[in-house]
Amino acid sequence: MTAPVYLAIDAGTGSARALAFDAAGFLVTHAHREWSHAAVDGHPGGTVFDTEGGWRAVAGAVREVTEALGDAYVVASIAASSMREGFVLYDEAGRELWACPNTDGRARREADELLADGTADDIYRIAGDWVSITAPARIRWIARHEPDVLTRARHFGMLSDWVATRLTGEFTTEPTCGSSSALFDLAERTWSHELAERVGIDPRILPDVVECGTRIGSVTPEAAGTTGIPAGTPVIAGGADTQLALHAIDAQRGRPTIVGGTFWQTTSVSDELVIDPERRLRTLCHVQPGHWMIEGIGFLSGLAMRWFRDAFCPDAVASAGDEECSAFDIMERWASEVAPGSNGVLALLADTMQADAWHHTAPTFTGFDISDQGLTGRGAFVRAIEEAAAYVARDHLRILAEITSGAATAGGQVTFTGGSSAGRLWPEIIAGTTGLDVRVTPAPEATSYGAARLAAQGVGVDLVPMSAPERTITADPGVVAQYDHAAERWHRAYAASRALVSAGVDPLFVPPGAARAAGPTAHTSTTVSAAR
Repeated sequence: MTAPVYLAIDAGTGSARALAFDAAGFLVTHAHREWSHAAVDGHPGGTVFDTEGGWRAVAGAVREVTEALGDAYVVASIAASSMREGFVLYDEAGRELWACPNTDGRARREADELLADGTADDIYRIAGDWVSITAPARIRWIARHEPDVLTRARHFGMLSDWVATRLTGEFTTEPTCGSSSALFDLAERTWSHELAERVGIDPRILPDVVECGTRIGSVTPEAAGTTGIPAGTPVIAGGADTQLALHAIDAQRGRPTIVGGTFWQTTSVSDELVIDPERRLRTLCHVQPGHWMIEGIGFLSGLAMRWFRDAFCPDAVASAGDEECSAFDIMERWASEVAPGSNGVLALLADTMQADAWHHTAPTFTGFDISDQGLTGRGAFVRAIEEAAAYVARDHLRILAEITSGAATAGGQVTFTGGSSAGRLWPEIIAGTTGLDVRVTPAPEATSYGAARLAAQGVGVDLVPMSAPERTITADPGVVAQYDHAAERWHRAYAASRALVSAGVDPLFVPPGAARAAGPTAHTSTTVSAAR
């Protein structure tokens, strides 16, 4: 007899991945194909999503999985997750006309215009997000530079929707990825025709909205031929990567979660629609109806570690034996020999999120002593990178507590999941910097497991959440006091380092539509009623 598996397809920033989970929630097999996003000539910061090459990558990863499953398993259902913000426009025949990933930043001029005419304010009020890398500015860019695309467009979809469309031929979205477009009415969990019309997109091309876990179609014969999945297999509405990671671990109100990957999202689930009155964090729809997710983004926190590994730690890479001892494990052993505060070394990378004026410094290390390699060698630099990410997460936790009147952190714990949570040292640093107990989940594949849970739900099967922590770390009060001092020093240095950008040194990232000066306009309330 064949056993059922539930297939998750993840269109991530750096790769397409396919993962099959069995009815007990165990990962049976997986495959991936790396991809990159080409620059747009003449438009600095612009990147495109190659739908043809992207589909070959998705189909190749899925076919590898289906071949590995063989006759022992059958794919019972499928759901897709993806990076957020990226979207696709299609013509009347359903062919892709234009697509971008979440990294596309070409629409700076258009974002500035949305800020100047007040549309950005209304987008944040209704959709809970700013205009830096979301659809409104990009749509205006298309209208200015490629107007024929908008004239011909008959369908719009997010990138997880694109995977489902390729599998089924159907056009739908769901609230988690749909709301990352900044064209959603968060209170209604559906498209805002007001915002669509203001930014210049015909609301008629926006797809129907279904809730996550809803069956949206079946695998077509054409998709079956490229993926190896039998035609007729149910395809279920999945969603956005971060929200699906929270769904995988059954994140609860009052216990915030840090989802640690290339970016870090410090998040809180709420059963009230809460929008930050100072426009620091952003709010999106969560998986369950009547729930939302507030988050602060740690920009490229995980990528900084990968960069340091590749640039400065070839011996760690060479010494890594297998999955039980990675290069990151070796690097963390070096860092664990260094005291909290990294012997004075500071990694000035991403700053705390301020959605409408998020100005990062140029990437900088400072505070090291070139005359004492033992004191401030590679271990200190590794620890400084991990501490910098934790300082930003600490700030986001503070803001979450502030805008939810303490509800976001009432439990005195924070959950740490995602790829970065596999490390031994990083959770300890988070505990030290935040003073909270850190629950580390055994779920580095949290996003994909969240998609698999929805795939199973769509055919009437309940996969249990990965809610039990693998370990819990409680910080020593003395370490917390050390980190209070170290965090203050980091913030002082970060504020001073912004002058590097004024001197013409390129910053890590300044989003399109960032306000020229601080001082956002406050809203009158942090809590918005879901009923209008």
